Amino acid sequence: MWRSLLHRGTACLLQQAARGSPRMLFQRQYSSLCVRLITQKYTRRLAVAACFPQRPQWGTDCLPVSVTRMYNKDTKSTADIPVNPITVTDIKHYLRSKDIPFYDGYSCLHAPSIFVDSSGAPAGSGKDNFTMFIDKTTGQFLCKNTLVEGSWEDLQDCLEVLQKEGQAFISPHVLLGYANSPEEQEERERELREVQSIWSSSVPLSDLPDDEVQLIKTMFQITKVSNATLKRFGVRLFKPTKSLVFPWFGGPSSSLKGVKLLSAQSTDTGKVTYPEATVPRTSSYYNLFGLPLVGRMDSEVVLTGHELDTLSVSQATGLPSIALPRGVSCLPPVLLPYLEQFKRVTLWLGGDMRSWEASKIFSRKLGLKRCSLVRPGEYQPCPVEALAQGKNLSRIIKASIPAAHKSIVSFRQLREDVYGELANTEQVAGVKWTRFPELNRILKGHRKGELTVFTGPTGSGKTTFISEVALDLCMQGVNTLWGSFEINNVRLAKIMLTQFAMQRLEENLEQYDFWADKFEELPLYFMTFHGQQNVKTVLDTMQHAVYLYDINHVIIDNLQFMMGQENLSVDKFAVQDHIIGAFRKFATNSSCHVTLIIHPRKEEDDRELQTASIFGSAKASQEADNILILQEKKLVTSPGRRSLQVTKNRFDGDVGIFPLDFLKASLTFTAPIKGKHKLRKVNKPENEEGQSDEVSLKKEEGNVKKEKAERAAKSPKTPRAVKTPATGKETVPK
Repeated sequence: MWRSLLHRGTACLLQQAARGSPRMLFQRQYSSLCVRLITQKYTRRLAVAACFPQRPQWGTDCLPVSVTRMYNKDTKSTADIPVNPITVTDIKHYLRSKDIPFYDGYSCLHAPSIFVDSSGAPAGSGKDNFTMFIDKTTGQFLCKNTLVEGSWEDLQDCLEVLQKEGQAFISPHVLLGYANSPEEQEERERELREVQSIWSSSVPLSDLPDDEVQLIKTMFQITKVSNATLKRFGVRLFKPTKSLVFPWFGGPSSSLKGVKLLSAQSTDTGKVTYPEATVPRTSSYYNLFGLPLVGRMDSEVVLTGHELDTLSVSQATGLPSIALPRGVSCLPPVLLPYLEQFKRVTLWLGGDMRSWEASKIFSRKLGLKRCSLVRPGEYQPCPVEALAQGKNLSRIIKASIPAAHKSIVSFRQLREDVYGELANTEQVAGVKWTRFPELNRILKGHRKGELTVFTGPTGSGKTTFISEVALDLCMQGVNTLWGSFEINNVRLAKIMLTQFAMQRLEENLEQYDFWADKFEELPLYFMTFHGQQNVKTVLDTMQHAVYLYDINHVIIDNLQFMMGQENLSVDKFAVQDHIIGAFRKFATNSSCHVTLIIHPRKEEDDRELQTASIFGSAKASQEADNILILQEKKLVTSPGRRSLQVTKNRFDGDVGIFPLDFLKASLTFTAPIKGKHKLRKVNKPENEEGQSDEVSLKKEEGNVKKEKAERAAKSPKTPRAVKTPATGKETVPK
């Protein structure tokens, strides 16, 4: 059974190679939400089946018939933003006031751990005892010896207790002893059982026959990766799903904390995709794969976006290599302390433009001065492809370019960037919408670092439309932050969940848990603001969210709610110009797309909105990269006709307008079917006679008008008599 399935999977891969794919490129699109969710639930069911004698009933498509929902009570629906953001100056000032020694790291401050008794430490150990790391941006701390972590407020409380009681250190159980809720404890225990069952059911590749190992390597395109490398990194095979298993060892005892499973699937088009599934879920998976093999004295590391890339780099170069747990989508700040020991960090996250953009963003967190980037290209693909093609990986790493750059550059420094944009026009255009193909035709895609201004008449559905536009991108892996000042987050989440499920869940409450579980996995966050807000507070929150969650898209609904908090004596147009300039600067510096909703100035109902209709001065239209207007032509006897107009597109200049139909059942917008009015006429044969009579009457009227015109042209014109004032006689002019 197993060998037949394996041969079938290998056959589909070899068939694709025979169709003319000489290099068998490794597909990097792992962000398909549905595939990941299905694979995750499928894998979890298989794990349970491996532990218990009774197997669940399976459907025809190899999926379990029943789905059990495990609800996490404290699931975060809003971004975890501090009320008063801390600065590195504040942190240093406080530590000095408590006589805590520290020194500057790349992204963290290093200090002696207050959770370890250092009285018995050998003299002269120096910075080796500085094992507590404090994030310079958030104040989050981590003790690497005890793995105690917490917020800046937690650390302040601990230091106050130490000073008050005169102790040298504090027990780590003060923070580790926080009791979890019964739901959290049950969820954690269930995940640990799944991890153990998957790991115990998986088989080391060294225990398999050589022919099976070769087939597995062919399926995952790692034929050049040696068995010794796979064994050294602890890679196993989970036979029920034909998946590679990558372990997550962590904690003081280096115990097994989680696993990632990589599967191979053939699509209808003949391509092979590689979906991933993690236990625990992705939001709780913080495995730096390859970190246990890094020595304490190693000062150089290569960061990759995938475990197979780490295997390739380690084998080909001998350099320490670590795979980021979430690929190019996010670098959680909680992992930064584990990378502080390296003086040189090379980021080789993949071979496409998305990986290149992620490398530049991650290097800001890690410290620009120590980071080097491998530019993707034809001769520098992702590491696993480079190894398969026989390229020199050490030479590629040595040719990496520094992340830091000077304020003035010449075309020589820009030459490769320009070539990259010309050679990858589709990727440079940005993420495509799946629900709005007409928007792709005009704007070409959604790009980072741009400012979009969106406006429309009051009550036309601006929030509903832009929520679907943002949801479309979020479903494709674009990390999204919503700032809704008009409606509260519960109502907004209800709208987006309805759009996500494409149906009214009020009428299908039994399906709520199913769709809520899927919706919960989206990289979607909400600000907790409502009503009037200060623009500085909003910008600080956005900057904090970009650092924590690598936000790519921020929606502000709407700008007018930030103008009331400013000084009333200042001109309101000057205040608006200041706010728009601040958002423009944020979008550029943070490489984050900002969509800003602005109400239009009051216009007559029968007039269409224009760029000049945007409230305020011309600053908004000048600073914006894109301007979208939701037009609504109000009718007396029926709902208004809506259309979306693009009046500015700085990327390539294309503008246009296309109609929209609103589907109330799912709160979604869609382009109407072309020619539907013509189809209605054809489908009504009883009106054909009346239509033919009307057409013939129009033809007769046209013929009469034509004959009159011809007569007038043929008849000579008689000169008009003019009366002379002097004589009173009429004369005809010659």
